[in-house]
Amino acid sequence: MSGFLQQLPALIGVLVGALGSYLATTRGDQARFRREQAARWDERRLAAYTDFARALKKSVTLTYRIASHLGNDPHPHPLSPEEAAPHVAEASDARDPAGEALLMLGAPDVVAMAREWVVTVMDMEQFLRDRTQSPETWSALLEKQRTARERYYAAVRRDLALPPGHSGNWQLPPPQSP
Repeated sequence: MSGFLQQLPALIGVLVGALGSYLATTRGDQARFRREQAARWDERRLAAYTDFARALKKSVTLTYRIASHLGNDPHPHPLSPEEAAPHVAEASDARDPAGEALLMLGAPDVVAMAREWVVTVMDMEQFLRDRTQSPETWSALLEKQRTARERYYAAVRRDLALPPGHSGNWQLPPPQSP
């Protein structure tokens, strides 16, 4: 029995070491799992944010072209409202599933900014459905849309902990006269 008692401290040391090793490995695995899971959700949110922006931008581009046909915008490829109608419907239909994914995965601040942006685009679409001819009003709507888009992208960057990005407001050089 005295041999067993002499080896008991070593046996307790082995048991404590094994338990410590098990706990350290388990905690490390849990931390790695949480990091990987967070990265997966970040990727999914980024995809939802991008899909929404892409769908909405398609609508915006169509409004530029229709506004050009009505004399409100200098877009080089005018499109009549009649020719644009099926494309507008398609773009509007594409916004719905992208918006649902955004609602499901998006941070509240991002969703609020997305709503601001889409409401502005809907105002632009209504302006064109009314066949309004007012370049000044159209210009104000464009500025409102650009601001809403910039706020949406800023909210996305904050949510995904990305560095600040470009506003997307491209200053084009004035047209050169021949």
